[in-house]
Amino acid sequence: MSLKNAKVLTVSQYIHPFTDGAGMAKAARQLPQGFLEKGNEIRVFMPKFGSINERRHQLHEVIRLSGMNLIINDTDHALLIKVASVPSARMQVYFIDNEEYFKRKAMVEDDDENFFTDNDERALFFCRGVLETVRKLGWRPDIIHCHGWMTAFIPLYVRHFFNDDPHFEDAKIVFSAYDEKCEQLDKELPKKLALEGFDKNLLKGLGKSTTDDLLKFAMGMSDAVVKGSPKLSRSLENAVKAVEKPVLAYTEDADERLNAHLEFFQGVMEEALV
Repeated sequence: MSLKNAKVLTVSQYIHPFTDGAGMAKAARQLPQGFLEKGNEIRVFMPKFGSINERRHQLHEVIRLSGMNLIINDTDHALLIKVASVPSARMQVYFIDNEEYFKRKAMVEDDDENFFTDNDERALFFCRGVLETVRKLGWRPDIIHCHGWMTAFIPLYVRHFFNDDPHFEDAKIVFSAYDEKCEQLDKELPKKLALEGFDKNLLKGLGKSTTDDLLKFAMGMSDAVVKGSPKLSRSLENAVKAVEKPVLAYTEDADERLNAHLEFFQGVMEEALV
């Protein structure tokens, strides 16, 4: 049995053609379209990086969804929602935007390849923004599929912030881990999360954390894990082996990958019913 009539929310750090066509960007572009064509409903979100050409990709603001303020690290930040269609697909992508976090022309590092010091806050804003927008749309996903470390706070928010929210109470979270460069995050991250009311015990292991630690943290709170790259870093490979939950192996071929995901997602949903 493969997935049908399900609502799948895809949240990805990168999506082709808005960002380069590497592994994650391609998977996050092809899989949702495949889910849609197989009779499922989709919503797709990514950050509105400053490097994305709004005119070329015909982005426009969705006024009815914009205008919320999110508090990150005790400071108010305005949430802007933009949308664009993917050429050659009946697929829309929603973009999470904010003047301070996403106006800069680079994605996650500066011209000298220094990782932005506020990338943790940008990820927090992005993840919160996605979930607040899904609530505003009045849409209840059956599966939330996350791609990349910038989506790693989605499981935390769903399980421990919106845990009483009917939009997410039945959602299964599937986390796809990719072979990304491991970077150091701000050591103040647990304090920033504590300001949002998260229990300090939940945040153990995030004190001097890297993006790999964040990925492990997210996998630990998800219902299932996907290997998005043929090879992961040694620590991530070990973490994937250690998780006591369903794991989908990496698949190179796009059609095989789609079919494997459809069956895997169906299995994750059926497991929830047992």
